[in-house]
Amino acid sequence: MVVKKDTLTMGLQFTQVYKQYQDAHPGIREINCLKVMFPHVLGDIRPGDLFAGRDDGYGPIGFVPEGNGHGHNLDGYLYYCDEVFLEEEIARLKPEALMLEQLEEAKLFWRTENTKTKTRKAYSEAMAITLPSDQFSTEPGIVFPLYRIGGIYLDYQKLVTLGIPGMQEEILTSKMKAFETGADVELFQAMEMSLELFIDTCTFYEDQAIALHLDDLAHTLKKITVSRPENLREAIQLTWMYNILSGALNYGRMDMYLGDFYARDLASGLLSEETAVEMVSAFWQLIADRKTIWNGRVIIGGKGRSNEANADLFALAAIEATRRVKEIEPQLSLRFYEGMDPLLMEKALVAIGEGRTYPMLYNDDINVQAVMDAFEVDVQEALQYVPFGCGEYVLNHRSFGTPSGVINLAKTLEVVLNNGFDPTIQKPMGLMTGNDFSDFDALFNAYKKQVVHHVEALADQEALEYKIVGETAPMLYLSLLYDDCIARGKGIFSGGISYLGGTLETYGNTNTADSLVAIKQVVYEQKKFSLETLMKALNANFVGYEKERALLLNAPKFGNDDPIADDLAVLHHEFICNTIKAQKERTQLHSYLAVIINNSTNTTFGQLTGASPDGRKASEPLANANMPSAGSDKVGLTAVMNSQVKLLPNIHAGSVQNIKFSKELFSGSLSTIKALLKTYFERGGTQAMMTVVNRGDLENALKEPEKYRHVFVRVGGFSARFVELDRSVQLEIISRSIH
Repeated sequence: MVVKKDTLTMGLQFTQVYKQYQDAHPGIREINCLKVMFPHVLGDIRPGDLFAGRDDGYGPIGFVPEGNGHGHNLDGYLYYCDEVFLEEEIARLKPEALMLEQLEEAKLFWRTENTKTKTRKAYSEAMAITLPSDQFSTEPGIVFPLYRIGGIYLDYQKLVTLGIPGMQEEILTSKMKAFETGADVELFQAMEMSLELFIDTCTFYEDQAIALHLDDLAHTLKKITVSRPENLREAIQLTWMYNILSGALNYGRMDMYLGDFYARDLASGLLSEETAVEMVSAFWQLIADRKTIWNGRVIIGGKGRSNEANADLFALAAIEATRRVKEIEPQLSLRFYEGMDPLLMEKALVAIGEGRTYPMLYNDDINVQAVMDAFEVDVQEALQYVPFGCGEYVLNHRSFGTPSGVINLAKTLEVVLNNGFDPTIQKPMGLMTGNDFSDFDALFNAYKKQVVHHVEALADQEALEYKIVGETAPMLYLSLLYDDCIARGKGIFSGGISYLGGTLETYGNTNTADSLVAIKQVVYEQKKFSLETLMKALNANFVGYEKERALLLNAPKFGNDDPIADDLAVLHHEFICNTIKAQKERTQLHSYLAVIINNSTNTTFGQLTGASPDGRKASEPLANANMPSAGSDKVGLTAVMNSQVKLLPNIHAGSVQNIKFSKELFSGSLSTIKALLKTYFERGGTQAMMTVVNRGDLENALKEPEKYRHVFVRVGGFSARFVELDRSVQLEIISRSIH
C-alpha cells in the first residue's frame, strides 16, 4: 500500500524556498526548490522491487515539466499550485488553524506566481480573444492551449557511458571555462547541485535497501554514484532514477543504450536469458506502476543503431517482458525496416495476437524520409526519430515538440456554417465569415480562413510558452542530457536545444473531410437540398430530416478507397498540415507540425460538437485519428488502408492507425495478417496500432466488468484496460469496425 505523505508541509517549505530564491539565478532557484521535493515525493521500496525509485505522486505545490503522470493529474506546469488538489489534501490531513492560514497565503501567492498564469498573462490581446478558455474537456471551442513541457527524451546513452562521475567532470570543466569566458557560471553550479541531489536520492534509497536487507540493491545504488554502470542492473537503476528526477515520462531507444549491457551480462554468465528477462520485467512493472496513461514509451528496433546485434537481443527480451507483464505501460514501440532481423516482427505479432496491443509498429522505410521532409533535417538526424506519448515524433535528445494546443476541425466547420456562431451554446465563436456561399469553393475558403486564424494563435502560444519557460527555469536535468545545452552554456529553452519545435493536435479530420464531400456532392453538385435546409437539419440534430441525413450518410466516405472521398480527404489533409507547418516562418520555431494522434479527445470533442454534415449526430464521437468514421468503412480493411496511405506522411509529426482484429482471424489466419501488413507498409503505411479482441468480449465487459480486466484495447494514442475506460469511450471503441 502506498503511504501518502505530508504534502502540505512540503508545499509550504517549497513556497518558502521559492520566495527565498525568487530573485536568484533561475537555475539556483530551481535546484533549491527541487531539493525540497526530492526525495520527499518519491515512494518507498516495495516487496519484490529489483530497483529503487517510485514516482508515487507529487504534492499540490511544486515543480513539474507536465502535470500528467505523477500520481495525480496536476493543474499546471513548471512552478504550479493545484488549488483543487490542495483542498483535497487539506480535507485529508486536517491541518491546524495556523497551517491553514499559511496555506491560504501560499495559495494567494501562487495565483500570480505559477507558470501557467504567467504564460496566459503574457498573451497578446488578439491571442486572448482567440484562446478564451483552457477547459477543452468541458467547454465547446475551436482551439484550446495546453500548458506542459511534454515529450522529453533524454540522452540515456550519454548517461550510461559517462555515469554520474563522468557528468560531474564534464560540468566542472564547463564551469571553469565559463569563469574564463564570462559565461553563465551559475548555470553550471546549479547543474553540479542537480547531480549532488541525484546522489543524495540514491543514498536515501540505499539506506532503505540496507534496512530491508536488500544487499544487491544497496550495492547497486552506491555503485552508480561513484562510477559508471558496468552491468545491466546498474544501467537500468541509473537511467530509471534519473528519469524520475527529471520528470521525463518516456524512455528513449532503450535497446541502444541497454543492449550492450544485456549482451555482455549474458556472454559473461552474470545473467542467464531467463534472469535477464525477469530483470527487464521488474523494470517494466515499475514503469507500469507509474501510470502515466499517455506516455511510458520504450522504443526498440529501427535504423540508426550502432550496436544492432546487441540491441536486437535486448529488443527480444523487451517483447517477452511485455508478454509477461500484463499492464498498460510501457508503451513498447517497434521501429522496423526491410532487412531487420525477422524474429523481432515474429515475436511482436505473437505479443499482439495475445491481446497485449504492443508493440506498436513503425515503418522506418517510410518514416525516416518523412521526418527528413517534415522537420527539414538530414538523414542522420532523421534516423533518430522517436514517437512519444500518443505518437508525436521528435528527434531523440535533439529536438523538442511539446503539443501545446488542440484544434477541433469539426467544430471549426460548424462555426463557419453558422457565420461565427456556435449553436451548441448559442454564443459567438471565431470569425464571422458570412453564410451566403454561392458555391463549394466559397464555403471551403471560409473554412480555410477560420482554420488559419486559429492555427496562428496556437503557434504564437507555443512560441510564447517556450519563452516563458526559458525565462523561468533552465530545467536542469533536461539541459544536462539534451544535445548542445552544455556546449552552448544555456538552458534547454534559453537557446540550448538544437531544434526547438512544436506540435498541434488535430481532431475531427475525417469527419470534416467527409462533411465537405457531402456538402459538395449533395448540396452543390446534385442539389438534393439547399444549404439552408442543411443548416436546419443540423440544428435539429436531423429530427424530422431523416431523408436528408440518409443522403449525407450515403455520400462517399473516407476509408473505402473511393476517389471522390479520398481526393477531398487528401486536399483537406494537405491544407491542414501545410497551414500548421507554415507557422515555422511566423514564430521562428525550428518546426511546427500537425499531429493526428488522438487519445480519447475525439470522444470528448464529439460530445461538445453539434451534428455534422457527414451524417454524424450531435454529441457522437469524432473519428479517431485518421481512421474512417464509425461504421462508414463498408468495403473492408484493405480499402481502409488504401485510403490511409494516400495521406502524405511528410508534412506532419505523426499520425496513428488503430486497427481492431478478431481473435479468430489473428490466430487462425496469421499468414493473411502478415500479407496484409506487408502490402500496407510497402504502399506507404507509416504505423499500425493493433487490438486483437472479440466484439463479444467488449460487449460482455460492459455487463460484467470484473470478469474482463484482462481485455486491453488501443484507445487512440494509448492503451487501456477496457473496463477502466469511461462509458462513452467504451462505446466509441465498440463502434469501430472489427476485421
